Amino acid sequence: MNILVIGAAGMVGRKLVAALLAAGQVGGKAISALTLADVVAPAAPGGTLPHTLVAADLSQPGVAEGLIAARPDLIFHLAAIVSGEAEADFEKGYRINLDGTRLLLEAIRHESQNAPYRPRLVFTSSIAVFGEPLPSVISDSHEHTPLTSYGTQKAICELLLADYSRRGFVDGVGIRLPTIAVRPGLPNKAASGFFSGIIREPLAGQEALLPVDESVRHWFASPRSAVGFLLHAAALDTGLLGAQRNLSMPGLAATVGEEIAALGRVAGPKAVGLIRRVPDPVIAGIVAGWPQAFEAKRARALGFVGETSFDEIIRIHIEDELAVVSK
Repeated sequence: MNILVIGAAGMVGRKLVAALLAAGQVGGKAISALTLADVVAPAAPGGTLPHTLVAADLSQPGVAEGLIAARPDLIFHLAAIVSGEAEADFEKGYRINLDGTRLLLEAIRHESQNAPYRPRLVFTSSIAVFGEPLPSVISDSHEHTPLTSYGTQKAICELLLADYSRRGFVDGVGIRLPTIAVRPGLPNKAASGFFSGIIREPLAGQEALLPVDESVRHWFASPRSAVGFLLHAAALDTGLLGAQRNLSMPGLAATVGEEIAALGRVAGPKAVGLIRRVPDPVIAGIVAGWPQAFEAKRARALGFVGETSFDEIIRIHIEDELAVVSK
């Protein structure tokens, strides 16, 4: 199996590549080669598996065609700019998040005209495709009403993935990721970044800013679960999806206050004391229109699995990133 990972230099991309190398196979098929692509050069994977590293912008002419020329059997499309940046830079958001995806789909379609070719394409969408009015728990049949440019871009890409799959050009699976926490590394430009920051920074002995009220409720999964979702989607029997190619992933609904309580249970009151409340009306306004909880019945029935407590999410961060024993 020849695999292409677009967005391989990102946090989830790096973890996905490590998981692929550790497994050596997907769905019982041995991995024969990896192509890792991103706007910056991805790190070379360890081991002896043949690999190609590509530093290129998917939204630029000719890049998608170059990535598809080797006819990868499995494509993970993770490349995107995040919600806050897409809202701040309208043109960049549409160029990266929408145009890049459409160019990739078109490159696959044109390649299939030369000889039969229908790769599995796993696309990372987002719960940002949903916006007000929202029920307290969102069903699998709830319609898209995004209230951000990022959510709109992801919603359009979901429709494209379904249509290109319907026409037989790709075998697509779209997975709507919950907000991923706790994200390691430095803060990014996502409006949701504080959900990770109020856990990550205190665990590292640093102050964290909380821009919203503790009553804010949201839908979460760990980076470990995100990788598990991607791998499961890659091996899924897509005949079970029918025409509905996009799935809301399982997750955990928790308030900011419940996050902080979990931090206290895992790391103690000193860590909680490093959180400083600094209201930010812009971030609060964006977050107010986001969904809070999902049924995710279809995904669970298909074997996707997420966490069941925020304590578990914090402990996963400690195990995977800090390599220390929690209290």
